Amino acid sequence: MNPVNITEGSSQIILAQPHGGTFFPRVDDVQNEKIPTLNEIGRELADTDWHIHKLYNGLIQGATVVEATFSRYLIDANRDPSGNSLYPGQNTTELCPTIDFEGRSIYQKRAVNGVGPDVEEIGKRCKNYHAVYHNALSKQIERVRKKHGKVLLFDCHSIRSCLPFLFEGELPDLNLGTNNTTTCDPKIEEAAVKVCSNANGYSYVLNGRFKGGWTTRHYGNPEKGIHAIQLELSQQTYMIETAPWIYNMEKASKLRVHLKNLLTCLEQTISSLT
Repeated sequence: MNPVNITEGSSQIILAQPHGGTFFPRVDDVQNEKIPTLNEIGRELADTDWHIHKLYNGLIQGATVVEATFSRYLIDANRDPSGNSLYPGQNTTELCPTIDFEGRSIYQKRAVNGVGPDVEEIGKRCKNYHAVYHNALSKQIERVRKKHGKVLLFDCHSIRSCLPFLFEGELPDLNLGTNNTTTCDPKIEEAAVKVCSNANGYSYVLNGRFKGGWTTRHYGNPEKGIHAIQLELSQQTYMIETAPWIYNMEKASKLRVHLKNLLTCLEQTISSLT
């Protein structure tokens, strides 16, 4: 299993997709108490960014796509590899999650190491998955920047619309994150807000509950020509957000119109930056 799929494009846009994968190694030797094993809740992989690759596929010509194929339950490619929280004081999930977005344990309890991966196992996952994904992403960022002088990293995410463990009420449809206007040129942020605010039938917010994850914050460096922005979509905008997580073609088709407008506008904006 290749931890990352890469489609090299010719434009200034890179679509990062860290949470659409579903690969999690099967453990056949259930007698080995040192190997962490997902429980019934964990095996649902409920917190996957379901169908995210399909949703964005073909929206903008020449875009580079960097797609993780492994589950975020194995290791979260949008978390700080040091383990530091992106949202101190707020409920969230870890680098190698032991709970889901409802606060429920995703691992079977084991006699030796309790619940979830130990330090050694986390280190292996960092090396074999997290680092592989980000090495690939870094290379693509540098390739595109070398070719064009500037690059826009667009981090593609989605999440269920109601998750009381993480946020109150219902999440807006379109959640833009620029870590309080630090990860991209203000003109890029303004362009994104304009498109989202004009998307009839969809609610939006800028730097609300989701301000941009580790990917956006780590790579975003406007002074060096690297502009990063995250879009966290409410999954109810394009799919059935309960198991078996079915892609809704009618909803998705309507949303894709606005996503295409957004990416096109952002491409034009970054091309115009001096």
